[in-house]
Amino acid sequence: MVSQARLAVASATRIVVKVGSSSLTTAEGGLDPARLDSLVDALAARSRAGSQVVLVSSGAIAAGLAPLGISRRPRDLATQQAAASVGQLTLAHAYANSFGRYSLTVGQVLLTADDVVRRAHYRNAQRTFSRLLALGAVPVVNENDTVATEEIRFGDNDRLAALVAHLVGADALFLLSDVDALYSGDPRKPGAVRISEVASASDVDGVKAGTVGASGLGTGGMASKLAAARLASSAGIPVLLAGASDAGRALGAADVGTAFAATGSRLTARRFWLGYATDANGRLHLDDGAVAAVVGRRRSLLAAGITGVDGDFEAGDVVELVSLAGEVVARGVVGYDASELPSLIGHKTHDLPSEQRREVVHADDLVPLAR
Repeated sequence: MVSQARLAVASATRIVVKVGSSSLTTAEGGLDPARLDSLVDALAARSRAGSQVVLVSSGAIAAGLAPLGISRRPRDLATQQAAASVGQLTLAHAYANSFGRYSLTVGQVLLTADDVVRRAHYRNAQRTFSRLLALGAVPVVNENDTVATEEIRFGDNDRLAALVAHLVGADALFLLSDVDALYSGDPRKPGAVRISEVASASDVDGVKAGTVGASGLGTGGMASKLAAARLASSAGIPVLLAGASDAGRALGAADVGTAFAATGSRLTARRFWLGYATDANGRLHLDDGAVAAVVGRRRSLLAAGITGVDGDFEAGDVVELVSLAGEVVARGVVGYDASELPSLIGHKTHDLPSEQRREVVHADDLVPLAR
């Protein structure tokens, strides 16, 4: 019997597809035209079937290695940026030609973490994607490796894909790589069990996921894919994790790989941005009663439930709300500067001066996180 998650990804009308470097390049670092064309064949078929497609593609740095005479992925940022500068042109040209076989127009969208962390940039990116899709183009997205620094990097394109999936209002996310599914451990070692369905977060509690791709060309690995799948599914987006070599079946009947059911409800763009896209500038530590009120009853956070404050933030910044056990249970927009709170915490609202009898984090500006 086909799961609801697989039915959802197979019938999705707007999809985000992420493909890794190792699925597009040779071991030497150059683009593999046959692999790229095979992927585009599957994407074009899905487009012809009526779906709007957004492609998040790694491969710019890897594609730039061979033309620059570099034998392996560089570790220093400047050389990575130089390789990305050359490889981004190569990758965009290859996609434009390949999609052109189906009379499909490609639009390149390069993002840095700032573009989703900053609210105004986030909204601008939404408008750009919306217009590209309305015009029938296929947005091809990558992190802007040419200018991204360590401080403003997404870390890997799997997380970028999950963020883009929500940003564009996707009905499903496909994570394609050189591994055909999620396994309980390293699939190259005995005893690893293939996991076909993930219905809840507890289904992957015991999974031991690696952090580096086998080819050495990518930056993600299964750990980043699992984290991206959990992020998207917890925000109401079903996910299919499959091998890029199975792209045709993954984007068709969706009868391969691992399907992640949507475990949470779809958040508004603002609430998703609050919960997952932007950086937190500090932490508020909560007692058990405050956690129950904020997470269980979706109430505002009051000063009485706060036990401690970390960080240097101002009113209007995003902060994390942390339980006594050290677990981040929510995020929200704080109504006070960090310097104002020490004298307020632990006090009931009616005991405070009239000008301070307001919520520390209002319920409308607060997002409980999946636990």
